[in-house]
Amino acid sequence: MRVLYWSPLFRPYIGGLENFAAQLVPALRLRGHEILVVTSHDYLELPDDGEFNGIQIRRFHFRDALGDTRLNRLMKLRHDVALLKRDFAPSLIHVNANFSVADCFHVLTAHAYPAPTVITLHNQWREEKKEADTTLAQAMTNADWVTCVSQASLCQARAVLPKITDRSSVIYNGLEVPVVPPTPLPWKPPRLLCLGRLSREKGFDLAFTAFASIADRFPDLRMTIAGDGPERKYLESETVRLGLSSKVDFLGWVPPDGVPALINRATIVILPSRSEGLPLVVAEAGFMSRPVVATRVGGLPEIVRHQETGMLVDKDDSKELGEAIAFLLGQPNVAVEMGQKARSRALELFNFSSFVDAYDALYRRVVSIRPSSLSLPTTI
Repeated sequence: MRVLYWSPLFRPYIGGLENFAAQLVPALRLRGHEILVVTSHDYLELPDDGEFNGIQIRRFHFRDALGDTRLNRLMKLRHDVALLKRDFAPSLIHVNANFSVADCFHVLTAHAYPAPTVITLHNQWREEKKEADTTLAQAMTNADWVTCVSQASLCQARAVLPKITDRSSVIYNGLEVPVVPPTPLPWKPPRLLCLGRLSREKGFDLAFTAFASIADRFPDLRMTIAGDGPERKYLESETVRLGLSSKVDFLGWVPPDGVPALINRATIVILPSRSEGLPLVVAEAGFMSRPVVATRVGGLPEIVRHQETGMLVDKDDSKELGEAIAFLLGQPNVAVEMGQKARSRALELFNFSSFVDAYDALYRRVVSIRPSSLSLPTTI
């Protein structure tokens, strides 16, 4: 099967969605699918055409299009995307959506080659009742199937777009189990870990406020921030303002193969998110037997069992976040037990073979119901 795999960003960029794609796409290729990745340029200087594990990548300047007022350039970009769709002639198009401008170019070129389409929604729907007429909503309404990465996201999407109810489902993300085994939780000193994109929705500023609120009780406590993004300078300034600069390490992006060892150096993994789909960090922490303190947003309550595999707190409540962290720091035996249960749950919930099986089966089912159209427009 020829699959056009649409992703807002792709390797070498690192993030939750990029990690999702970097594991799924090669696995689907091993199942016999021919895959072409369509993605966007961003801040790295990369060629338009690339390759990843033998998979062809085609990069467009989708992100630049938002600030470009030159109509001829936008029309050329639309034309080039349409031409690629028609030349590749996919059996199926899989769009990984995250409310980005890349979603718009898929919709604008839908006429070029009307193949069956699967859309995966990775994030929570923003202001759900106000966005039923967005480009993404149009794409989801026209899709043959919509998958969401959590039950919470699925319920939101169905509430906004009731028409997708009978052609939508949840497929939980999956990850390969690291070859690196988990190590005992470190206590001398204990270390907190925040891992992900440094953007407001991840709530890392709340982690700093929580840290400051318990710093006197745990004078040896340290924190690691692994990731990069638009809020880095602000977060660095916050550590100075809160008197934490000597206790917080900013590592920048960590390569995926270095994440297990990084988590092994942490006592507790913190996810103070304001908005989420189903972050893979929870699975990565669980594989390494680390308890998680997270907010009750998106799919997090589906995978973090409160007081069993970790602690859940309300969104934007740094005081409650600090007390949950303090509870685990003050109860090492409880933290160890939660970490062990988190590993068992991660191994059960994030099974990689089941994850790939689900998408492979969905592709074949959708194509069997509606093969690619053989009636193409004469112009693009």
